Order: sequence, then structure tokens, then C-alpha cells
Amino acid sequence: MDCLVAGANFLLKVDGDGLFERVSGTSIGGGTFWGLGNLLTKCKSFDELLELSHRGNHRVIDMLVGDIYGGMDYSKVGLPSRAIASSFGKAISEDKELDDYKPEDIARSLLRMISNNIGQISYLNALRFGLKRIFFGGFFIRGQSYTMDTISVAVNFWSKGEAKAMFLRHEGFLGAMGAFVSYDKQRLDDLLAKESLQLQVSTSPPVDTDYQSPLNGESIENETINCIIHTA
Repeated sequence: MDCLVAGANFLLKVDGDGLFERVSGTSIGGGTFWGLGNLLTKCKSFDELLELSHRGNHRVIDMLVGDIYGGMDYSKVGLPSRAIASSFGKAISEDKELDDYKPEDIARSLLRMISNNIGQISYLNALRFGLKRIFFGGFFIRGQSYTMDTISVAVNFWSKGEAKAMFLRHEGFLGAMGAFVSYDKQRLDDLLAKESLQLQVSTSPPVDTDYQSPLNGESIENETINCIIHTA
């Protein structure tokens, strides 16, 4: 199950069940979106800011490639005219104050900037290790269609369609499920080690060998993770 998992301030390279390592990360994510959004739009909650961004137009604030090259594509390097050349770039050249911009346009531009950053950093790390699948999760995602679409477009653009952005169907339960599986597996390993040690002491003379508990579990190569919660 070779893949990359992108979450809050970490990028994990996953090779299999229990085989993973943190290979990178970024401090620019959901917290940045919320913090800057709070300062620039006065929104007090993440959901309020996200809802506001859905009504905005980022082209009012972002400088596009077409703004630089007279509405044309920069075909020499493969940049379409609609690509963002500089997030918030138009705020430099226009004689406007913060109050002259609509909060929804600011929120939309901010969401684009954060999502594109996450998508690009994730792809570059996937490229380092020759990975094609990138799983995204965390508070910034939470099943929001526009956020997932923006990240997917960023990954598709930078990878030229070779890498795929993937999202977990019930990613909100991922942390709880990971903690449960880790605890349950550790408890089973401890139990097996204890039983094996007791059996060794009762049936064999002492020897100078180190005991290692067996590995448990098999990797499952599924594209999505479905969580089923049973209530009593």
C-alpha cells in the first residue's frame, strides 16, 4: 500500500501496515486559513469563513497569468491564462484598502492559496518517492467539496495527471480509529508476549535469548476506508 498521507503539519510515506515515516510537512494549512480569515474578514468560525468563500470571486484579488500576458496563455511554459500567477497579487497594483474588497472575495482567494500550497507540496513529496496516490485528511478537508476540488486540481496540474488526490469517506473518524487499532494491537501483542513467556518458563530451562513478539495484521490495499460504528 505505497502512498502518501497528507494531514495537519505532516506528510507520511506509508509502505504497509505499521510501516510509515514522516517525510515532510507544512505550517500552512487549515489553521492558517482560519487565522488569516479571522483577521481579514472578521469571521469568527471556520465554517462561517468556508461558507463565505463559496460566494466569492478570487479573480478580483489574485493576479492571473492572463493579467500579465494580455489575456493570453503563456504557452511557452504551459501556463493557461486562468492559472494564478500571484495570490493576492492585484492588491499590490490597485490603490485600494482592505475595506474596498469584499470579504467573500478575500476568503475565496485565501482558500485557493492554501489549497494550492497543500496540493503542490504533497505532489512534490510524492514525486520524491515515486508515489501516485495521495490521501488527504484533517480539519481543513472535512468532506468540503470545494476544498477537495481545489486540492485535486492542484495535484492534477502539477503532476500532469500522473498523481491522484484521494479523500477518505469518513476521515473525521480516522484519528479515533487509529487510536483504537493501535491500542487493541498493543494489548494483543502484550498478551501474546506474556503467554509465550509463561509457557517458556514452565517448559524450558533458562537460556540467554531475547524474546520478540510476532507481528500481527495484514495490509489492506483499499482505495477508501469505511468506518462502521456499532451502538449498544
